[in-house]
Amino acid sequence: MSRIGKQPIPVPAGVEVSIKDNTITVKGAKGELSYEFNPIMGVAHEGEEIIVTRPDDSREARSFHGLTRTLIANMVEGVSQGFEKKLELVGVGYRAALKGTALELQLGFSHPVIVEAPEGITFEVPDQTHITVKGADKQLVGETAAVVRKWRKPEPYKGKGIRYAGEQVRRKLGKAAKGDK
Repeated sequence: MSRIGKQPIPVPAGVEVSIKDNTITVKGAKGELSYEFNPIMGVAHEGEEIIVTRPDDSREARSFHGLTRTLIANMVEGVSQGFEKKLELVGVGYRAALKGTALELQLGFSHPVIVEAPEGITFEVPDQTHITVKGADKQLVGETAAVVRKWRKPEPYKGKGIRYAGEQVRRKLGKAAKGDK
């Protein structure tokens, strides 16, 4: 068995789990998520935990075991605690602001960039150079943060752009510094 797959998933208080056919639905304080798992996997809700099993030892069942368990664990964590990604804007004149639920970015273009929040995602702007993307769906939070970052990826010469909090940008030497060798 998969080492990850055989670990039970603890269900915290305030989270409801329902399993019908090949669909698991998890409801909590942060929202509701559902996932349609592969029919060769067995998912059971027993007391305070969810157990993912595989009835046969086929290659396909082995490959889905850990994946199914991890996706369901992320759903449980998402509806109870939520996920967030933090972004930083680095550059003169780069700033962010909220316009309703949308994010307005000034990134050196001749026009502001408007990024609409998908359903289930909220933006927070604690100051003009920091953005927090929050939501219950881990995949959607990461994808939305990547869409925002894509507007101005950090460039290697001056380090300007939108980066994840704590991301290290490898700097390159400029044209003048290269010729000094």
